Amino acid sequence: MSAELLAAAERLVDALERENAALTTLDLPSAAAMFEDKQRAAAGFIAVRTVPIGFGQRAAVERSLGRLQLLAEQNRTLLERAIAAQRRVIGIIAPAVPQATATPCYAACGSLADAARPAALALLTRA
Repeated sequence: MSAELLAAAERLVDALERENAALTTLDLPSAAAMFEDKQRAAAGFIAVRTVPIGFGQRAAVERSLGRLQLLAEQNRTLLERAIAAQRRVIGIIAPAVPQATATPCYAACGSLADAARPAALALLTRA
C-alpha cells in the first residue's frame, strides 16, 4: 500500500519541518523536545519504505520523497549550526568560571572543611 508510505513520509516531513523551524531560530530546547517525535516518525517511515508503490501514486510518492530529502539535508545543516553555536557558547563561558585554586582540606571527622571558615587553632603554653 503506497498510502502507508505516503502517510509515513508526511509524518516525517511534518516532524522535520517543526524541528527545522525551531533550529532556524536556535530554539534548542524546543528542538530537543521534538527528538522523540522525529525518531518515531523516522522509524515508521523505515518500517514501510519497501512497501510497493501503486502506479497511480508514483508521482505523489516521488514528490513526498523529494521534499523529505530536502528537509533532511536542511535538518543536518541546521543541527550542525546549532552544535557549533553551543560550542562557541561553552568556549566563552567555560574560561569565565572561576577555577578552584586551593586543594580541598578535610576536617577531623573526614568531611570537607569549610573553606570560608579558618580552621581552629589551639595554643598551649606552660610557664
